[in-house]
Parts: sequence; structure tokens; C-alpha cells
Amino acid sequence: MRDYTQFYIDGAWVDPAAPKALDVINPATERPCGRISLGAGADVDRAAHAALRAFESFSRTTRDDRLALLGRIIDVYKSRYNDMAAAITEEMGAPVSLSQNAQAAIGIGHFQAAQGILANYVFEEMRGTTLIAREPIGVCGFITPWNWPINQIACKVAPALAVGCTMILKPSEIAPFSGIILAEILHEAGVPPGVFNLVNGDGPGVGAAISAHPEIDLVSFTGSTRAGIEVARAAAPTVKRVHQELGGKSPNIILPDADLQSAVTRGVKHVMQNTGQSCNAPTRMLAPHTLMPQVIDIARAAADATTVGDPQGNAELGPVVSEAQWTKIQGLINRGIEEGAKLVSGGPGRPEGLEVGYYVRPTVFAQVTNDMTIAREEIFGPVIAILGYDTVDEAIAIANDTPYGLAAYVQGRDPAQLRHVASRLRAGQVNINGAGMDIMAPFGGYKQSGNGREWGDLAFGEFLETKAEIGYGAIAAE
Repeated sequence: MRDYTQFYIDGAWVDPAAPKALDVINPATERPCGRISLGAGADVDRAAHAALRAFESFSRTTRDDRLALLGRIIDVYKSRYNDMAAAITEEMGAPVSLSQNAQAAIGIGHFQAAQGILANYVFEEMRGTTLIAREPIGVCGFITPWNWPINQIACKVAPALAVGCTMILKPSEIAPFSGIILAEILHEAGVPPGVFNLVNGDGPGVGAAISAHPEIDLVSFTGSTRAGIEVARAAAPTVKRVHQELGGKSPNIILPDADLQSAVTRGVKHVMQNTGQSCNAPTRMLAPHTLMPQVIDIARAAADATTVGDPQGNAELGPVVSEAQWTKIQGLINRGIEEGAKLVSGGPGRPEGLEVGYYVRPTVFAQVTNDMTIAREEIFGPVIAILGYDTVDEAIAIANDTPYGLAAYVQGRDPAQLRHVASRLRAGQVNINGAGMDIMAPFGGYKQSGNGREWGDLAFGEFLETKAEIGYGAIAAE
């Protein structure tokens, strides 16, 4: 049992203002694996005051100072890498292979990317006699989710530190261990007191206080669109900058000339990764009606071949993160059946032999129309909906017929057609033919998938204010 009942504020582990314990549940066993404290407004106040005090000096550190700091963070992270991966498996059920090779890896990747970008980032430039200066925005509040926990913490913390901001983090109370380990890493690396602060808690108790706090200049939230709306409402009276990465219902257009075996299999496997708990998962597969029988057969085979089991073993899928999430997914699977979609693979209930743990059967639906619930709502589980189309223009229209716009996918052989389709998809990131992850590519959404961009050099701009010093270049001439 992990006991993490203190918060990290002003460079030290401190007791909460009013202790209130919460058990953290291991989704594979349905039993407590640790305990945290739930914070409140008083804890956020303490952290905000510390961050504001630290901002005066940290915002004036040199580029070299911050490059050295990021280097130390990377070194300490490497020494705690296995601890980070093990925590992610325990707290949210990611299989060991996924935690080791992707979840923990992408966390350190964001710090390495920030270090590389910072080395050459242009903070000042002259335009005539006017100096354009980009300065750290101030105190940042980060509210992060449980599905890729250290990824969604690191992609905020790393660029914020790189440009000279101070911050308060509220990791998900469902999967808080990785955030706490990061706090230990940052402390060991010598992050100055008050620059990074961590307050555990839930949305109403801590998230709302961060969003509304007058000493916090920016709030960056990753989570559901519903919760993102509440964050924006709470932030509005203080006119702080609001950055959000929200929900998705990403289309995956299989073009008529695609290699069906590889394209369909890749699409199914992508949805199943992380047990379907990725906001950019290609959960709506669009395929030509004329090829639908083959597409269904390939999708069925791919889903049936996907193994589910104990995340400590060799299974591809572990459990979903919580009982509440399991119940939601089951309800949406049943809704798909009720609304007339054809169940191709999987379905309601736990996989055979897995009576304990929040396990979901890899599920594929066909004969789905874009007005069905399973085509409209973000399920956040290993569930894929296959929709048919007659023309590529119709496929593009169906793909864009969603309130979301986080990601989209297109697969085919003709380069001109692939690029044409990609240009017409209303999404912040379009993946062509299963291209590998690019940590320097900006990540964020159109429409109700949020605003702002994370990852790479564009993330730096989210944490900077722009100042124009008019006449700066004319001073020497007088």
C-alpha cells in the first residue's frame, strides 16, 4: 500500500489543511493499492502563494540555468524510470509493456523535447525599432487526467519550466501515483521551492479552486468536454488564459484503394491500445460499402485476436481504470445493440475467466450510422464503430459531422488523394497511413475538443505573454 497523504508545496511535503483520505483502487484487483488526501481551497491558496513568490526569481533565470535544470530532471527521471512505469500499471491498469515502452517513455520524452527546443528558442526579436519580447505568463494551474497520466502532466510541466513559469498540479485522484513520483523527481533535481507544487484532490475541491484562483494566470486542463466547460466558467471572472485538451470521436477513413488487411487491422489495434482510453483513438472507422464484408471480417479477426488480462502479464489489454468507467462503457455497448448496430465481436460483460477487475471485451460494431449514440459519444473503452460510405466526399462529410475535432486518420495508396482528404478533415492532428508518433507535432483540437496546442515548440507559446517595447532600438541613436 502506498501512503501519499501529503502535498508538495514550496519545496516540502506538507500536511493538508483539513485531512480527508481517499483510497486509490487498483483496477485489476478492485482493491485499494494506496491512499491520498483530498485537498481543498486552503491548500490551493498555500500553493498559489508559494508559486507567486517563486515566480519573481524563477522567471528571471537564464536560458542556461533552465537548460541545466531540465538536464538534471531528465537524469533523475531515468533513475526512477522503473518506479514510474510500475506506478502507472498499478494506478490505471496499463499492461507492463505499455507502461514501460510508451507511458513512462513519453513522460521523459517531453522533458527531452523541451530541453532541445529551449536551446534555440527565440524569446526576443527586433521589428524596426520595436523589441518583441516573449515572457513567462506567470503562475500556471494544471489539471490532468488518468488515462496517459505522466504524458499529460509532462507535456504541461516541461514547457512551463522551460520558459520560466511556476505552477500547481492537480493530478487525477484516480491515478495520482505518477504525479507524486514526478514531484519527487523534480525535488531531487533541484527545482527551486515554490516553482512546482502538487495538491491532490477532486474537481469540485481542488480543480475548481485552481480554475478560479486570482493568483493563477493560466489554467491548462485535459479531460472531458463537460468538465472543460466548467473549468472555463470558473476561470472567466479572473480573465485568466484557459488552455484545454478535451474529448474526441476520431474518424478513420479507409479509402477504396487502401490495403484493407493492414489498414483495418491497424485501426482496430490503435483503438484497443491503452484499453481504448485515449482521447485521439480512431473509434469511428469509415469504409466503402462495396468493401464492407471484407472490412468486417478483418476487424472481427483483429478484435478476437486481442488478448485481455492481468496487466502484470503479457496481455495486450488491461482493465479500464475504474468501476464507474466500466459501467459507462457497458451502458454504451448495450445502447449500440439497442439502436440496431450489428455486434461483430465482443459485447457486454467481462471477458471469460476474468471475474475480478474492470475488464472489457474488445468490441466491434458494424452497420453503424453517424446518428447512433456509439458514433456520437466518446466511449473511452475498447469499442469501435464501423460506418459505411459511397463516395470519398461522403466519407469526409461523415468524418467532420461531429462536435469534436481532436484527431483524424486516413489510409490509402494514392498520395494526392491522401493529402487532399487530410486537408479537408477538421481536426487538430491528422494521421496518414499509420505514421508513427511525432513528439514535436502540435497536439490539440478543433471545435469542442479544446483550444491551444501542446507538444513541441508551439507548446512554449501557450506559456508566454508577448510584450512590445516601442522605441527600444531608437534609444542608442539619441
